Amino acid sequence: MASIEKDVEVDVPVRTAYDQWTQFEQFPQFMEGVKSVRQVDDKRLEWHAEVLGKDVSWSAEITQQIPDQRITWKSTSGAWNAGAVTFTPLSPTRTKVSLILEYEPEGVVENAASALGLVSARVEGDLQRFKKFIEGRGLATGQWRGEIHGQQVTTKSMEAGR
Repeated sequence: MASIEKDVEVDVPVRTAYDQWTQFEQFPQFMEGVKSVRQVDDKRLEWHAEVLGKDVSWSAEITQQIPDQRITWKSTSGAWNAGAVTFTPLSPTRTKVSLILEYEPEGVVENAASALGLVSARVEGDLQRFKKFIEGRGLATGQWRGEIHGQQVTTKSMEAGR
């Protein structure tokens, strides 16, 4: 198993950074190789991406979601992966976004790419593109303010995009 930890500081309030991250279907706008993310329901996502020249698809489930603090997930089909993204306010207008990704490389090519740091570089690039995306907009494309704790989903409000 491989693990990557990266963070980025963004010049937007924690709520803006968090709200944008809840707009999973917008991920292709700043995540390299991600072709689409379809939100099936509040907890389940279907991903389609290009990884090392191969089209891959997988499903993931959100296991915890706490507004303005944390989102955790795990894959439920396809290549195994899991992780967490946390949001830490640094000031009223600045936020640290921290990402932990754990994954299981499949095959010789993916193991080599992981060993060479290619996956880590992609994650770093994705966070930098998220920074550029959200700072360029200044506000989120939508929000979801519900909470998820295991199988329990509490919907607080639904707005554009989710």
